[in-house]
Amino acid sequence: QLQLVESGGGLVQPGWSLRLSCASSGFTLDSYAIGWFCQSLGKVREGVSCIDTRSVLTYYTDSVRGRFTISRDNAKNTVYLQMNSLKSEDTAVYYCAATNRLYGSRWASGYGMDYWGKGTLVSVSS
Repeated sequence: QLQLVESGGGLVQPGWSLRLSCASSGFTLDSYAIGWFCQSLGKVREGVSCIDTRSVLTYYTDSVRGRFTISRDNAKNTVYLQMNSLKSEDTAVYYCAATNRLYGSRWASGYGMDYWGKGTLVSVSS
């Protein structure tokens, strides 16, 4: 069974940090670009960050640039999203998704993503 599993979410206070992980089961991630997406209550899912297979290209949505960092360790078959200086508006369910072909900035809409995880909840509240 091919699947992605996210972990690392939780409840934190504003200004704190979290690191999300995305691991695969049934296939290896090294030939896939990975995107992180978020969806908060009542809102449309949006792309947060994306990384290509060799960590050469990374993309960030404007609201997280400078605070979040995406990285991957292909030896561990895991992609990470380091989230610093968290804000209440970052509260959402975060999903990772995999694609074997990255279509430039269209990744942010989920275009071309072949596999999706079930998500991990990040809550930022004082």
